[in-house]
Amino acid sequence: MNELIRSREVRVVDENGGQLGIMDPRKALEIAEERGLDLVEVAPSANPPVCRIMNFGKYQYQQSKKAADARKHQKSIHVKEIKFRPRTDEHDYQFKKNNIVRFLEEGNKAKATVVFRGRENAHTEIGRRMLERLVTDLQQYAEVEREPKLEGNQYIVVLAPKK
Repeated sequence: MNELIRSREVRVVDENGGQLGIMDPRKALEIAEERGLDLVEVAPSANPPVCRIMNFGKYQYQQSKKAADARKHQKSIHVKEIKFRPRTDEHDYQFKKNNIVRFLEEGNKAKATVVFRGRENAHTEIGRRMLERLVTDLQQYAEVEREPKLEGNQYIVVLAPKK
């Protein structure tokens, strides 16, 4: 507020949005105090700076309510991970695939990982084939967000639900 009082003139807007004109900051502060409200600088970079007469506590409360309402209505998307092994049996594969379908239908992303240990690292092509099969099986539910890629001793693919 000190910088505001030091400035020569400010444009003042009343609580209803009407223009009160350009005036001395002290005069604008007196008008706000007469009305039992606050003088708030809303556009400091304008020439002259713009101030608004308002109930600042009520304004802050309304802003916090709007922000809370916006957070309440947004949907958070989680990445669910399913791990396979190169020797995963057919029934286990189908069970895990169905879990991925469920995740995708709930609107979440799915990360499928094939983990190799020991001698399995010599046969990473088995994991790649498994993930490629998974991608083709889930074509109607998902689109590939990240292609199958070998990272260390894991093959990873990320699937996102179809829009």
